[in-house]
Amino acid sequence: MINKHFRMVFGLLLAIALIATGCGQGKTESSNGNSKGGTVSEGAQNIENLPAAIAAKDEIKLMVIRKIGGDDHTAQFLVGAKQEGESLGFKVDTFSANGDTAKFHDAIAQATDGGYDGVVISHGDDPATVDAVKKLTDKGIPVVAFDSVGELSAIPGVTLTSQDDEALAQFSLDQLVKEKGEEAKIVYLWVDGFPPMVRRNKVYQDTLAKYPGIKEVERFGVANANTSVDTQNAVAAMLTKHPKGEIDAIFATWDAFAIGAARALIEAGRTEIKIYGIDVSNADLQIMQEDNSPWAATAAVDPKMIGAVNVRLLAKKIAGEETPSTYNLEAALIDQEGLKKSSEPVNMVTLADIIPGWGTSDAFEEEWMKSLKSANGK
Repeated sequence: MINKHFRMVFGLLLAIALIATGCGQGKTESSNGNSKGGTVSEGAQNIENLPAAIAAKDEIKLMVIRKIGGDDHTAQFLVGAKQEGESLGFKVDTFSANGDTAKFHDAIAQATDGGYDGVVISHGDDPATVDAVKKLTDKGIPVVAFDSVGELSAIPGVTLTSQDDEALAQFSLDQLVKEKGEEAKIVYLWVDGFPPMVRRNKVYQDTLAKYPGIKEVERFGVANANTSVDTQNAVAAMLTKHPKGEIDAIFATWDAFAIGAARALIEAGRTEIKIYGIDVSNADLQIMQEDNSPWAATAAVDPKMIGAVNVRLLAKKIAGEETPSTYNLEAALIDQEGLKKSSEPVNMVTLADIIPGWGTSDAFEEEWMKSLKSANGK
């Protein structure tokens, strides 16, 4: 009799536990482990123009995987992607491999079997990336790839995005020639093997051909988890070989290079050498605005906006809407003279006061996305 009574009580408690568990399943876990309420279906209520493929899902899960990391550009890219996805009611997980190829490909493999509705990858630079992306699309998972190998654009279901690398390099080099002349003596900070670097190098070679008086004093570069520190050490060592007058400028094809170079120049008291870079972050802007800073100009696209636009493209793919195979994001030049026009220190947000349109883009932002954001209070 006691056993029978115990089983009845236990069964009642188990039923209550199951009901409580079911009531809690409307929450999702964000990539930082914080519980986040809300699903696509909740945000989609009463949205008439919502694509059927989006409306049919209770939850949409995205994965954003970046090969390089350890820099502010990466952090802002990931934040932009996450914020855009969550504003649409999606669950967004992010991962940076910090330059570790094995970890990068392992993350893509996990995403392939992780129940994701779409994947953004960044800086996939080897044939293995093509194979990995094919495995994703073979499972019906659409992909948007930023600054990755060109072969990806030929895979159905993939859009290859990039900053307008030719424009970035041209803006920076044109400013260098404008300020330092057609016979400038320069140091070239660059590393081969990355698609954006290859495109930037083509513009650099064309510039040397256009201005035969320009002399390349030295070139070097390394891409790793300590790029800025290694660059600082390399530039510091180089300065001991070249006294004042032997170098006019440094062309840095990545802001991680420029940060290290700026530190070395400042510590050595060699700020007569000016830096012309590519990419921007709050840390970069701070250095550029310091008194007697050697960092004269940088060409850039807002990395946070890059992340957002990539997610919009992915959302359109999930919705079954047409997307291009390639897309370039528009670049802009930021120089010290423009920054000096502000009465307050300029950061990534207030940069829009100096450069009209900075940090904003309506690219691929459909009306149904705006409706979803509104429904989600964004």
